[in-house]
Parts: sequence; C-alpha cells; structure tokens
Amino acid sequence: MTKNIAVIGCGHWGKNLVRNFAELEALYAVCDGDMQVAQGFADQYGVQAMGFESVLADSQVGGVVLATPAHLHAGMALQALASGKHVYVEKPLALTLADAKSMIAKADDVGRVLMVGHLLHYHPAYQKMQGMVLDGALGRVHRITSNRLSTGKLRAEENVFWSFAPHDVSMILGLMQAEPDHITASYHAALQPGIADFATAHLSFADGASAQIQTSWFHPFKEQRLIVTGEKGMLVFDDTKDWPEKLVWYHHTADLSGPQPVAVKGAVEAIALEAGEPLRNECQHFIDCVSGKTTPRTDGAEGLRVLKVLQNCDAAAGIRQKDAA
Repeated sequence: MTKNIAVIGCGHWGKNLVRNFAELEALYAVCDGDMQVAQGFADQYGVQAMGFESVLADSQVGGVVLATPAHLHAGMALQALASGKHVYVEKPLALTLADAKSMIAKADDVGRVLMVGHLLHYHPAYQKMQGMVLDGALGRVHRITSNRLSTGKLRAEENVFWSFAPHDVSMILGLMQAEPDHITASYHAALQPGIADFATAHLSFADGASAQIQTSWFHPFKEQRLIVTGEKGMLVFDDTKDWPEKLVWYHHTADLSGPQPVAVKGAVEAIALEAGEPLRNECQHFIDCVSGKTTPRTDGAEGLRVLKVLQNCDAAAGIRQKDAA
C-alpha cells in the first residue's frame, strides 16, 4: 500500500480517520492546529507531523483528508485542490452553496477527486437497503422516516440538524434518487439560545413520496433508525442492533381491493449482511479514488445536494440563510 494520505485535524472525529488510514497502511502524515497533538499521533502511528502548508508542498502526499471545523472546509479544500491533491472533506461539504460550488468547480478544473464524508453510504446495511429499494423490492416508495437521536456532544457552533442530519438527508436522497420539491421544518432551542437541540423536517417529492427526519442530541437513549415503507413491505435499518438484526424486511402490505384499505401483516425477515466498519470502508474508498481505481460514491455534487436541503430546512424553520446561491 502506498502511504500518501495526510489527515488534517486529529480531534473528536479526526482521530478515527487517522487510525483507519494508519491501519490501512496509507497514512503518510498528520496535521493539527495543536502541534503537540499532531506529534502525539505521529509518534503513535510512525508517521510525520506536519503543518498544513508543508503537507500541500509535499509531492508524496496524494490525498488530503479534512477533519477540521466546518467553517474551514472550503478554504482548506480549495488550497489543497490548487496544490494538486485529491480531497476528502468531512460533512458538511461547506457552509454555503457558493463555497460548495467553488470547490466542485476547482476539483473539475484541476482534475482531482472531491469526496465528502457521508459515512452511512459506506455502511453495508444502507448499501443493501438502497440496492433493494432501487431494484424495486418494495415497489413504489410511500414514506421514509429517519430518527437520529441521542444524549451526545452538545455543540455551540452549529445546530443539531447540521450536526446530525447530513447523514439522513444523504441517505434519503440516495434512496429517492431525487431532490425534494417541498420542505417544512421545526426547530427548538432548549439549552442554548439560537442553537436548536431538537429539529424535525418533512420532505415531499414530486412522485408523491414523503420523508421525515427527526434529530436531537438531548434524548434519553440512542436511536439511529431508517425506515422505508413501500407498497410491497417495509425495510428497517437500525444501526443500534447487532449485525444479524441491523436490516429487517417486514413483508407487511395493504389490501386495497375492498371498500377501504386493510393492513395485511406478513413475515419478518432479517436480511443477511457482511459485517464491516463503515469508516474503514469509506477510507478504503478514498484510497481507491486517489489511486484512480474508482470515483467517489459521495462526490462534490452529492455534497451540494445535501447542503441545499440543509439550507432549505433552516429557511423553513425560520433560520436566516447563509447565502442564496
């Protein structure tokens, strides 16, 4: 394996990226605003601790992974692309549509990969679910419900919807293969003025399907559940379950032949999956993109679509927009 990946940011999530790229034998260097932190990870994994400018100037670095605060994503990604590096950006891709479009345009201009870290696209359960839905196993999709709730890290720089929901928005768009044509949303700030701790959004699609996303980082227990209801049954992806139960197909339908619909319960089938760490899969995917073996499953265009929905949800909830691009 060629060691040509530099991870920028070794904090709460960055340390997991450092570990995975190191275990995949692709980690070349680490960088952090706190040089002591960077040196600690460098010593642990036997790589170099470097400043960001040094990373960009080093011809050995083929791919840059940005696990930095969201407001830094655009500027750092543009610098990295301009220096000829492939770039993986943790979610969200950027904070404004204008910045996201600039990043996509720059990647296209220099012929480099721009990938966004929508982690659950690399989860075996979601990949199986998406394949089944797109292959028509459920027939026409009626409704998608996604709950991402926990007692988690409370943030001051972003609301819970921007912190949690990019994953859910990304999965829903991937299942629907379309963008919503109408959005309503409700946010509630209980713990910090102006920072939503609870957020719910409703998405409507042109074909009549709808979706709901519910998020909170101040919930009594963890719930990470995605449900797709179609005319031929219901698929439930519950990421809190063990692998044999993560994806379950409820073969429930509705009999529409009479004067009124009648619910018909069917078998409950656990879908066999090959266990795998989503983050490991995602990191390997970026390595493969850098080497030219494939193109990103979650590219800049996908990140832009998610960003549009996030901004439209903010607008529907009465949050002032960052831009109108």
